[in-house]
Amino acid sequence: MSITTSQDQSAPAKPQKPPLKPVNKGDLPVLPTTYHRYRRGIQFACFLIFVALPFFNIMRFDIPRERFYFAGYELWINEFAIIFFALLFLLYVIVAASMLYGRVYCGYMCPQMIFSEASLSLEERLKKFINKKLIKINPKKRQMIVRGAFYLLTAVASVFLAFVFISYFVEPRDLLSRLLSLDIRTTGGISGAATTLFVFLDFAFVRQHFCTTVCPYGYLQGMFGDKNTLIVQYRDPGNDCIECKKCVRVCHMGIDIRVSPYQMECIHCGECVDACVDVLARFGKEGLIHYAWGEQGKLLTDKKVPWHHRLGLRDAKRVAVLLILLFYASGLTVALSMRNNVLVKIMPVRSSLYRIGDDGRIYNRFRMTIANRQARDAEVMLSLKDLPGASIDLQLPLKLKPAETIQQEFDIAVPAATLPQGVNHFSFISRVSPDNDSENFEMTFITPTERKTR
Repeated sequence: MSITTSQDQSAPAKPQKPPLKPVNKGDLPVLPTTYHRYRRGIQFACFLIFVALPFFNIMRFDIPRERFYFAGYELWINEFAIIFFALLFLLYVIVAASMLYGRVYCGYMCPQMIFSEASLSLEERLKKFINKKLIKINPKKRQMIVRGAFYLLTAVASVFLAFVFISYFVEPRDLLSRLLSLDIRTTGGISGAATTLFVFLDFAFVRQHFCTTVCPYGYLQGMFGDKNTLIVQYRDPGNDCIECKKCVRVCHMGIDIRVSPYQMECIHCGECVDACVDVLARFGKEGLIHYAWGEQGKLLTDKKVPWHHRLGLRDAKRVAVLLILLFYASGLTVALSMRNNVLVKIMPVRSSLYRIGDDGRIYNRFRMTIANRQARDAEVMLSLKDLPGASIDLQLPLKLKPAETIQQEFDIAVPAATLPQGVNHFSFISRVSPDNDSENFEMTFITPTERKTR
């Protein structure tokens, strides 16, 4: 005989979860995905690239030295056309990627999102660790310890991230010496301190709110996409949603993807896709949230569509965008390959057309600029063509150290009897070693139209 209390009678029965059914993966057209794992791998790779770019001069502005490093090339400020061309190419890549793949950059490669999620993960791990190790301490004190440890680690990370960011604009070794000396007087030191404070406030308090309040990319995204752009979409033709809300709980932006695929906060990270597939796979059902090529387009995981459609080339406009991108990249490559590592410029000085020396020879004056735009020593040799008997008043060859510039005026002397009167055409020939580059400069040598007889 059992006795049932009134409390037992009033307590509601605990809901039973539906029994899990074994899933035959061969029967499901969409298998459980792992976009979360892919994201973490891509984000880690992007973090390494972000740190490596300035230290290996792959892409960096050196403001004090007026240099732009791009793809191994050291571009000077007087090469602004190539610099502008390179920056426009990077901008075009972002716009083209947005048109094809939506806001995948935001969810997978954006530094703001990567470090914001790392901040949230750090805070959560600290909370679990301290609550487990210090379980006997008062909860309020544990919370204070968590916050203190989080702010301390975030401050250290902010110093590192600010150092990396400023290294894109100041030479890293110079910046490190400023950091070790706690420099807050020079421009570099003040910029580093201000950036550290900004990064700390961002990743300690702002985080993903930056994406929805400050970042213009999310607002502009609607201008780039069209009916074939990749989106994250909820499709439930059979009313199979069990209202578990896991897709809402895992969303870092705090939205419900079931409302609309075009919410400005959605960054196309795919966390909701994994969540839905994970839950419904337990019941032998297919996930209801997918990556899809537009609202009416095919799913990203659909193996029946042609390979070029799966890559996003779904219409002529996208093919044209890809061709323009390839053409642009080819033009940039040609422009970079045609530049000389050692810049040589020679021009005449015409404040006086000529000068007759005491030795009877005729002198013309020229101005020369030579810049070594590479990381090794160089030698420049100058010679003359079609100017018989001429000599250059320079000590040749000219030797330059890396990043060294020589600006100098010099004379060319010619015996009076060797040239006709008036304007004579000739060429400078510059030869640079060790690159073995040569260049011709067409010039004119001026002699008196009337010569005195001695």
